[in-house]
Amino acid sequence: MNPTRTLLPMLGHTRGGRSAATCHFKCGDACVKPDCNTSNNSYFKDVADKALSRRSMLGLGAVGASALVVGPQFFGAPDASAVALVPTKNGNNAGGHLSFDAIEPVSRSVDDLTVPEGYDWNAIIRWGDPLFKNTAKFDATKQSARKQAEQFGYNCDYLDIIVDKYSGRTGVLVANHEYTNEDMMFDADWFEANKDEARRIAMNAHGFSVVEVKRKKKDKKWTYVQGGERNRRITAQTEFTVDGPAAGSDLLKTVADPTGTKVLGTLNNCSGGTTPWGTILSGEENIDQYFSGKGTAEEARYGIATGATERGWEDTDPRFGLSNEGYENEVNRFGWVIEIDPQDPKSTPVKHTNLGRFKHEGANVRIAKNGKAVAYSGDDSRFEYLYKFISKNTYSKHDRKKNMKLLSEGDLYVAKFAGNSPESEIDGSGKVPSDGAFDGTGTWLPLLKGGASMVEGMSVEEVLVYTRLAADKVGATKMDRPEDVEPSPISGKLYVALTNNSDRGKAGKEGATETNPRIANRDGHIVELTEAGNDATSTKFTWNILLVAGDPKVNGSTYFSGYPTDKVSPISCPDNLAFDSKGNLWISTDGAPSTIGYSDALHKVTLTGKNRGRVEQFLAVPTGAETCGPLVHDKDNSVFVAVQHPGEGGTFAAPTSLFPDFLKNPEAASAGQFYGPRPTVVQVFKEDSNSGKGNGNGKGNGKGNGKGNNK
Repeated sequence: MNPTRTLLPMLGHTRGGRSAATCHFKCGDACVKPDCNTSNNSYFKDVADKALSRRSMLGLGAVGASALVVGPQFFGAPDASAVALVPTKNGNNAGGHLSFDAIEPVSRSVDDLTVPEGYDWNAIIRWGDPLFKNTAKFDATKQSARKQAEQFGYNCDYLDIIVDKYSGRTGVLVANHEYTNEDMMFDADWFEANKDEARRIAMNAHGFSVVEVKRKKKDKKWTYVQGGERNRRITAQTEFTVDGPAAGSDLLKTVADPTGTKVLGTLNNCSGGTTPWGTILSGEENIDQYFSGKGTAEEARYGIATGATERGWEDTDPRFGLSNEGYENEVNRFGWVIEIDPQDPKSTPVKHTNLGRFKHEGANVRIAKNGKAVAYSGDDSRFEYLYKFISKNTYSKHDRKKNMKLLSEGDLYVAKFAGNSPESEIDGSGKVPSDGAFDGTGTWLPLLKGGASMVEGMSVEEVLVYTRLAADKVGATKMDRPEDVEPSPISGKLYVALTNNSDRGKAGKEGATETNPRIANRDGHIVELTEAGNDATSTKFTWNILLVAGDPKVNGSTYFSGYPTDKVSPISCPDNLAFDSKGNLWISTDGAPSTIGYSDALHKVTLTGKNRGRVEQFLAVPTGAETCGPLVHDKDNSVFVAVQHPGEGGTFAAPTSLFPDFLKNPEAASAGQFYGPRPTVVQVFKEDSNSGKGNGNGKGNGKGNGKGNNK
């Protein structure tokens, strides 16, 4: 018997190698649940009317390169003790040249990390690795909540390495921990006998890990430092402060926090961003699966169901049961962008209400020409929206403390797109219209401006706590799961990963639009957006689709900005984005096994010149895994990824992956001991870069079977 469930709702609904367990633990089986967005965006639908009328009764109503600050001022914090490598997540690592021959796609059944010829890989840190001097060595058969709170968490997603200035050989690695898979973490019999402790372990496996890293003088390979002074764990039990216009709102108050300004923990952190002042942002995404709801219209708009949750946390901690007296608002305290300071382990992390509450994939900040901080975020659900925040105050390269307040006050917008082709040419097939491109114009519609609500019938607090309802009312454009939103440090253009939407075009659902041109869009696409005048604070933009994903050999609806489809690597379900120093886009995928039948992967995409739209696969992750948090240090000939949920679909007793520790030596696992997979942060490096030998296979064979050449 598996510890947390008797059935998986997505069994029989996935295709290819996608595990139903991934759908279950990652997003609470969202694909078999009704879509939360029932609006038609021309007027407020019933769900919004009911929500607002209830609140009224309660008395709660009423840039291009020239537009960016680049170099150390953009990517680091000159006044702090450390700055980001210039850059880390977003490229501009001047002088680098990460050359490689694209690998062939790898079978979803291959349990290996496959990388190009001439490259190797090294596991930097894994789930359970001890962070502090006296932390017990990881033993999954003897785990406890106390131990997990001092160990690297589960399912790492967002990733950055912030390198200390001057040294270049020390720094901090920051990773968030999106969710847990109890089937793989716990022996089933032990779980049944120790449910409360197991749930507390899972709570402490969520959140963030901040850990110091180091490398030798002539070595590019990073290792983590147990007992580092900046090492820190943030969990579902860590105290956060709430700031922004909704702080102290009656909508955020609970019996445990009558002030509405302090929250315990963060949940389901997906992607993120590193700010120009050196802090880390992350988005609280699929929060609905943790709470047992009361059945209100507001909860329905956020996908929160009544009855017992699969995780059962409401049986261990009353705040996860929204029908429990005094905890009715607890769910409103999640779904925000959070900010942590990786340089100060004693600092209190913040939840920013001014960026709105929804299923944030993450948040990325750039500095406009006028000095204002502009943050972008996608709402990762089918038919949801793209958002932008513009700070009231301006960035100061010499005042880090002031900069850490920039996201506390400002204006909030949501995107509305318009195509420029006849509707008859957007037939849902993905066929390019007669003008040769999917493109058009758009407007950022204000939700909050100058401290006032711009949404009729909604107060400032309501706009921020029920941002989805506010966006419905102003008529935002429904998108195909907008995930990572990254500004290019070279061109200033924005790139939006739209992962997929198999419901587009179904009966009663919105059909194809020029911005989302394919019905039953299982493979996703990438939108390129240019704000008017290369000004990040502009409310006008133009847009085009960079690529419509899929495997061109079997899917005739793919598009790669005109680049020949027979010369690209197949790609599906774009998720996280990054840039290298030349301005090339790097795309990690989430869901390719269920769509094109290959392992999830990391791809490089050329954005300019005659090769615009060329997709080249760099690596493939092990069976059952997802590629997260891509980070390109091309000056060091290194790429970093977070390998999330390897072997998902297996169990503690019967693992389906041996990644990363036992790939080469599975017999090393002793009888009765845990030898299954562990989510891991990995560095891929060029073998001629004085990095020594890694602990993985390092070489794909170029034939697509992924066996590689074990060394």
